[in-house]
Parts: sequence; C-alpha cells; structure tokens
Amino acid sequence: MSAAKSAVESAVESAGMSSSLDTSLKRLIIIGARNLGREIYSLATQCTENGTEWEIAGFLDERKDTLEGAGYDVPVLGTAEAYEPRKEDRFVCAIGDPAYKKKYVEMIRAKGGIFTNLIHPTTIINVHVRFGVGVIVQPFCLISNDVRIDDFVTIQANTTIGHDAHCMEYCHLSAYTFLGGFVKMGRATFTGTRATVLPKMSAGDHSKVGANSLVVRDVPPGENVFGSPAARIKSMG
Repeated sequence: MSAAKSAVESAVESAGMSSSLDTSLKRLIIIGARNLGREIYSLATQCTENGTEWEIAGFLDERKDTLEGAGYDVPVLGTAEAYEPRKEDRFVCAIGDPAYKKKYVEMIRAKGGIFTNLIHPTTIINVHVRFGVGVIVQPFCLISNDVRIDDFVTIQANTTIGHDAHCMEYCHLSAYTFLGGFVKMGRATFTGTRATVLPKMSAGDHSKVGANSLVVRDVPPGENVFGSPAARIKSMG
C-alpha cells in the first residue's frame, strides 16, 4: 500500500466516511491567503479527497489584493464574512494563530460550510490514529501509534508525534516540532519551530512554546514558555 493511500484512507476512516460514497469533484476553498495560506495551496495540489483531485476554487481573505503579482492561478474570492458556502464547497483554514483560526472556522460553520482534512501523502501514519475534521498535515511528518488528533489541528512539515499523544482542538505545531509519547497538547496551543516536548508532559489550553524550546515540565494553561529548559516569559513575539 502506498504512503498516499495510507494517509488518505486513515483520514477518511477516522472521520467515519467511506471512500466509495462520494467521488464527485469538490471546490476547495482556503481561508487565509497569506504566508500559511500559500503553503496550504501547494499542499492541496498534492493531496486528494477520497481519491479524487480537488478543484482549488480560491481563497477567502480580507485583503483582495494580497496575492496580486504573486503568480497564483486562483483568486481571492472575498472575505469569510461575506462568502456564502455552496453545496460542493469544502474548506480548510490556513491561519496560524489558533484564536483567529477558531474565529473564522466558527464563522463558516455557522453558515453551513463543511471542512475537510488535507494530509500530505508523505505522512507516515501508524495504527490506531484518530483524526478529527479540518486537520492539516504538511509533508514528511510521522504520527505514531494510538495518537489522537482533534478537530482543526495544524501539523507543519517534518513534525514527529510520539505514541499515545493527544493534540486537542485548534492546536498548531510548527515545523520540526517533536512531541514525545503520551504528550497532551491542550486546546489552541502553539509550538514554535523545532520545539520539543518531552514524553508525558502536557501543555495547558492556550499556552505557547517558543521556537527551539525544550519542555521538561508541564506548561500551565495560558502560559508562554521559551528556552532550554523552557521557562515562563511574559509574551511570545
């Protein structure tokens, strides 16, 4: 079985869908057209839904000119506030800040919009991994056994998630993050590039772990930590 098929089938099965139910072409709409949005555009060109390629319809962003001169062949369709979802639309949210991501996801869902997963075919997914909806996984990630990835989690490139870890809703793992076994990342948590969270540690809801930091003890909810070993700081960035 190919890596591409494994990643797609794992995501489909975790969401309780059958890959034989609907192979019609879907219009993929990316919420956010800036830095992460452009990366997710590339990710979407490399992914499929249930074995069927996407039609990438465009972006939703408050700046209509954000891609002007950048050479992208899809438009900014307007704002999330103004857009009315169609039956064939599927959405992904390409916003890095968990609080803003939650805001725009809830806005589109309130209008009946349906979110989907984008999981790169190079992702290695071990057995008994559970995915929610709206999950984004970029290239060359490893998700080990018995991991739980809840709704609207973003996992950026080259991240490793150890066995029995749990990433809760709206968690964002930046590139090269390492989570050891049994780590628990709370709701709307954030890790910077190359952050490491040692096995059995937890990060409370809305906490942030800075780039290149090493977490050796639990991070309380809402706290920002940075360094090796990671220590509390007043703000992140």
